[in-house]
Amino acid sequence: MTPVSEPNPRRRAFLTGGLALGASAVLPLWAAGGAHALDGPAVADTTAWGARPASSPVRLLPTPPQKIIVHHTATANVTDLSRDQAFRLARAMQNWAMDEKQWIDTGQHFTVSRGAHVLEGRHSSLSTLRGGTQMVESAHCTGQNTVAVGIENEGTYTTVDPRSEQYAALVELCAYLCRQYGLRAYQIYGHRDFNATQCPGDRLYALLPQLRRDVAARVGGDPTAPVWPLLRSGDTGDRVRALQHLLVRRGAAITADGSFGPATERAVRDFQTLTTATADGYAGNQTWHQLVGPVRQGDSGDAVRAVQLLLTAKGVPTDPDGVFGSGTAASVATFQSTAGLPADGVADARTFSRLLA
Repeated sequence: MTPVSEPNPRRRAFLTGGLALGASAVLPLWAAGGAHALDGPAVADTTAWGARPASSPVRLLPTPPQKIIVHHTATANVTDLSRDQAFRLARAMQNWAMDEKQWIDTGQHFTVSRGAHVLEGRHSSLSTLRGGTQMVESAHCTGQNTVAVGIENEGTYTTVDPRSEQYAALVELCAYLCRQYGLRAYQIYGHRDFNATQCPGDRLYALLPQLRRDVAARVGGDPTAPVWPLLRSGDTGDRVRALQHLLVRRGAAITADGSFGPATERAVRDFQTLTTATADGYAGNQTWHQLVGPVRQGDSGDAVRAVQLLLTAKGVPTDPDGVFGSGTAASVATFQSTAGLPADGVADARTFSRLLA
């Protein structure tokens, strides 16, 4: 979860200090709350681990998440695998988030401890998950906090892998999230896919393709993640025009002329800075991940125009009117069928990436 580099000595020292200070004040296990049995790992709610109240009401969003983002805590790879340790970690993380970052509550939705204990993070994350139709606005990944569930994994996974038990609990939690929210296994990402950070560490990040496969084995579907083109100054064509439409949708004052010139490069840098992505002016993995969201029937505007022009470029002629009506939905479904994707007529990230290929 740490923004730029791992490990983060300042954050680690803060959390370690919090753990030490809290060691003599551990609540009895499940004293005021409990472990909620999901179709997967049991989850200790905020009452169970002794969370502070949020400093202001958490915001409940009326729509389900579009993805899952995996983090590591960048704290020590402790050998204490107890629930007491997991509870101390949860309290230390909340204290750091509220006291140092001035957030209203813990940033992430869930935490998986080294001992494979799963804990609720931000208040109401568990109840909304169980409902399956809403999510809590969070603070774990700039640009994604209203559309992505954040999972912290205790430890630092730059040079070592998570414990097998911890990884297994992560698989079960992700599978349950997918089942509850109708997510596909490919919609599991790492923090570095969106922000300029090393999180979740090289080793855990390298495990994400396996994580997607293991989740897909439980929920079905193709776990293949989107692959994005790299566009830069001097490029031209429909892919550039689609990029420009998506930037315009996010407020850029540029013309979608299909030419990646100085104005487009500035717009890319400005957007990357806004979303704390790597601000290099190249439209690559982080930029596309931040720009692209599901586009479906009933939508309108520049994101729809981007889909429509890419469909036409792929041999599925579609009127570029910026209105996602039944005709555009049919065109998307036709393309999806030819690309071996679920033909649901929704231009999600993977469909978009295939259109850009």
